[in-house]
Amino acid sequence: MSMPLPYQDVLAEVLVDEDSLQKRIAELGQQISQDYAGEDLLIICILRGAVLFLTDLMRKIDIPHTIDFMAVASYGEGARESSGSVRITMDIRTDIRDRNVLIVEDIIDSGLTLASVMELLEARHPKSLQACTLLDKTSRRKADVPIRYVGFDIKDKFVFGYGLDLDEYYRDLPFIGVVDLEKYQPSE
Repeated sequence: MSMPLPYQDVLAEVLVDEDSLQKRIAELGQQISQDYAGEDLLIICILRGAVLFLTDLMRKIDIPHTIDFMAVASYGEGARESSGSVRITMDIRTDIRDRNVLIVEDIIDSGLTLASVMELLEARHPKSLQACTLLDKTSRRKADVPIRYVGFDIKDKFVFGYGLDLDEYYRDLPFIGVVDLEKYQPSE
């Protein structure tokens, strides 16, 4: 496997800058805190893309809450869109029966992954089940999924940074960038 290019070499534009990200995350944290005030809240982070979003978001939620993690595979390596086939590669360890559950995702595209995760979790009888996503690509939706909290609605662009990877790299960037498809060559 060859070393990836510096991110600047595959960046077409900064779609959401760091200040805008942090401002919106603070707003989401405030809204979630208000909505779940006095309630038991469990946040389930979908790995790996949502980790940065989760850590910043939970610092802005000022009510007691717990977290757990779930890993879901729906994209092949180097793929730009979901295969539609969803596999749970790591399940949560927490019993969610009669608990308020908030799923935290990095991006909702087709909605197929979230629909599968919600169906699986709903069968475990939570008190409530809601979703929060940093990015929402409604133009690509194939499954009707309820998303209670949305950071940013975005157009159908290939994005990376702030948790979202490009061949597993660049998750650490403090902004969301758009991939320059003329310069980007997927690893093989």
